[in-house]
Amino acid sequence: MKYILIHLFFLLGTCNVSNDLLVQEFESRQSISPVDHSIYDDLLRTYVNQEGFVDYKGWKKDKIKLDEYLVYLGNHKPSSSWDRKSTLAYYINLYNAAAVQLILENNMPESIKDIGGTFNSVWNKEYISIKGEKYSLNDIEKGILLKMGDPRVHFAINCASYSCPKLQNRAFTKDNLEELMEKGAREFINSSKNDISRDKVSLSKIFKWYKDDFTSKELGLIDYLNKYSAVKINKNASIDYKDYNWKLNKQ
Repeated sequence: MKYILIHLFFLLGTCNVSNDLLVQEFESRQSISPVDHSIYDDLLRTYVNQEGFVDYKGWKKDKIKLDEYLVYLGNHKPSSSWDRKSTLAYYINLYNAAAVQLILENNMPESIKDIGGTFNSVWNKEYISIKGEKYSLNDIEKGILLKMGDPRVHFAINCASYSCPKLQNRAFTKDNLEELMEKGAREFINSSKNDISRDKVSLSKIFKWYKDDFTSKELGLIDYLNKYSAVKINKNASIDYKDYNWKLNKQ
């Protein structure tokens, strides 16, 4: 029955798909989870490869499914009855899907930073609709996700740029959240976006910009890296930071 409503509309020659009907389709497929991420999961498996690079040109032809998914999420804002994992999965998927939508709607620029102006950066563009209120990518990341206290969020969200942690080609759900969060942290820290040896590390600027998220009074940045690094880093290793590549993460 997948997408049967959309297929019927095309057969009847109808081009304008009602948001209400799109939401009804999702409603009929809900399970125990507060929301159904399966359509987004299908899109990720189709248009994102194992390395996390995106086939934006291909996805552009299938954009209506991404749009309907974001409409659906916008009508199902997490409530206090949701468990923490379901809420985290919701906002991670919302951020990532909204970033892809932004790229598609702006004709796949060379960099996401090309979108927006001098006084209104792309990060502060309020275009994400949740229950009639508008949010920006910064609102979702800094106002919601990072306040949930899990630094692995930095490895789960993707800003459509080469130096970002990769976009996973699976949707986050309550059931796979822990697995994907751990996978994302391990993959990113051991990727070419960081150069790690025993006595010196050249790190992504994510670790500079958000250092406080990865450290505490008891544990430093090296301690955090050693939780995931394939190379054991000495505690007195020198640290510097790599330039950040904002080019589009396209295939």
